Amino acid sequence: MGIKEKIESLRDELHKHNRKYYIEDAPVISDYEFDMLLKELESLESAHPEYADANSPSVRVGGGITKSFNTVQHHYSMLSLSNSYSLEEIQEWITRVQKKVPEATFVCELKYDGVAIGIRYENGVLTQAITRGDGTQGDDITVNVRTIRSIPLKLTGEFPKDFEIRGEIVMPHAAFKNLNNKRTAAGLSTFANPRNCASGTLKLQDSSEVASRGLDAYLYHVLPEGVISPSHRGAIFVAGTMGFKVPLKKNRFIEECESIDQIIDFISHWDAARKDLPFDIDGIVIKVDSYSAQQDLGFTAKSPRWAIAYKFKAERVSTFLNEVTYQVGRTGAITPVANLEPVWLGGTTVKRASLHNNDQIELLNLYLGDSVFVEKGGEIIPKVVGVDLDKRAADATEIRFIKECPECATTLVRKDGEAQHYCLNIESCPPQVSGRIEHYISRKAMDITGIGSETVQLFVEKGIISHPGDLYSLTFDQLIALEGFKKKSVQNILEGIVQSKEVPFERVLFGLGIRHVGATVAKKLAKYFGSMFALAEASIEDITAVDSIGEAIALEVHSYFRSEKNAVVLDALVVAGVQLEIVQTEQSRIESPITGAKIVVSGVFERFSRNELKDTIEKYGGQNVGSISGKTTYVVAGEGIGPSKMNKAESLGVSILSEQDFIELLNL
Repeated sequence: MGIKEKIESLRDELHKHNRKYYIEDAPVISDYEFDMLLKELESLESAHPEYADANSPSVRVGGGITKSFNTVQHHYSMLSLSNSYSLEEIQEWITRVQKKVPEATFVCELKYDGVAIGIRYENGVLTQAITRGDGTQGDDITVNVRTIRSIPLKLTGEFPKDFEIRGEIVMPHAAFKNLNNKRTAAGLSTFANPRNCASGTLKLQDSSEVASRGLDAYLYHVLPEGVISPSHRGAIFVAGTMGFKVPLKKNRFIEECESIDQIIDFISHWDAARKDLPFDIDGIVIKVDSYSAQQDLGFTAKSPRWAIAYKFKAERVSTFLNEVTYQVGRTGAITPVANLEPVWLGGTTVKRASLHNNDQIELLNLYLGDSVFVEKGGEIIPKVVGVDLDKRAADATEIRFIKECPECATTLVRKDGEAQHYCLNIESCPPQVSGRIEHYISRKAMDITGIGSETVQLFVEKGIISHPGDLYSLTFDQLIALEGFKKKSVQNILEGIVQSKEVPFERVLFGLGIRHVGATVAKKLAKYFGSMFALAEASIEDITAVDSIGEAIALEVHSYFRSEKNAVVLDALVVAGVQLEIVQTEQSRIESPITGAKIVVSGVFERFSRNELKDTIEKYGGQNVGSISGKTTYVVAGEGIGPSKMNKAESLGVSILSEQDFIELLNL
């Protein structure tokens, strides 16, 4: 056997033993025998670097140094789940799902308290691992993820040529305890909790240190959906045959449920049994099983409608309320904040907690100096949930909500039907001015690099900007004159501003910060009206004609464009040359048999992914809509489309196209 063949044989054998030990929990050789094989491989690889392989078992020990991690785009958005702490809310969610998809069945899984990761495989080998980041882009930490022994570097069995799998990287309790013991012995500070430790470990520059910390991973979401199975449960099973460590039915990490009673039973079991797990969980995830049904239910801007997380009750502690201060948001909303005697809660020291609004203060009946109970909402955000009245001092002062803005002294207003108080001094209240500009330059809006919140606040304080349009009038001489600004940083700011002129219209619209207009609504409005000018002229009735846009949103949009002060901002953007209309490419102007048609896409397809099919519909002049109605022109039906959807289309006389019918209609 030649050297190359010997190296490849050792790699295959070590991959097999690694899988047996870390994934199947059924080792067939001793640790010593494994180590001897690994040493033999490392020796051969060292002597023959021409046979190097990024996915060799030898990378499990790490050793590479990374100066920085590149930020890269996700192939598929990495959304977070909406959370609930109430079984009644879970029941309401199930009712909403079954109203739209009557035949829906559900899958319950553990909600791992770890770090979300997306891992890409091509031709059966690991090529890239990316953190969640902001959901659209994250950090490439491939070199560190390769050291985690429960993540396969090469797959077994049958697998797609190119796909992604997602899950959570966790730090087991034993590894966490061992690491903290070592740090204590070395005189170093210890880590607060396993999740934070796992997150910090994945960002270490020395991969050998990552390898030594014993991270683990559970992987459970294969993308694109439907590539290996028409259902979530089926995809997890197939992923297990490919060599992934997935949730298993035999240890009840995953379970199919058809009723709320079965879901509650699963939740109750793990609320009690989680203390016996070798890693932390903070709740249960409930998903619709069928990928076709998931696509029918769709997404909001932040989370899928086909999944929800039930969070276990948070830890509660008591401390003292020292003071209440008030924050002003970019919309003028006033949020009261409890300043607390520092207290240890859920792995961190808590000093402040949101009180939300005046109604919450009155409901709690808060007095200064009260002994209050604090929890972490979602085990992340601290909140005051009650008062220990037995400890209230006789001379304690009742907390009264302020009547004037703490920043500009403008009289506060509470709008009918709303819990929040507002400062209406939109033009000159500093936090509102800077908040709107910070929103405009944010990554999901104009993504202007080189400017942070502190820089914006400085510009506002110096009076050189007062609204987003002023950014485009900034000059090199203005900025270089500011204390602490160097030539390079000024150039970066100005280049970022210039580059923002190429940002698509839908993100410009989102960046304006119109109330209720999030990224999804902005995209719908941009596609429907085509330009800022058409939207500005639209009536409330015109705006509510857009799919899923209600009257509350329409009123805010209509009002925004009728403000003279907002007109000043828009005029500045026009002069600057910002994209205020959809740029029509040659491809997007194709006239076709579906031009102007309203089309519902449902099911799983062979030639197209769901997103590719929808992009094709828009390219050829059609309009994607979410539900079937009398106005629907076509339903493009793939495998697994629900019978209720087919029946509704037939009863309304809507034309049903197969994937092949669609291809032939457009002559693709």
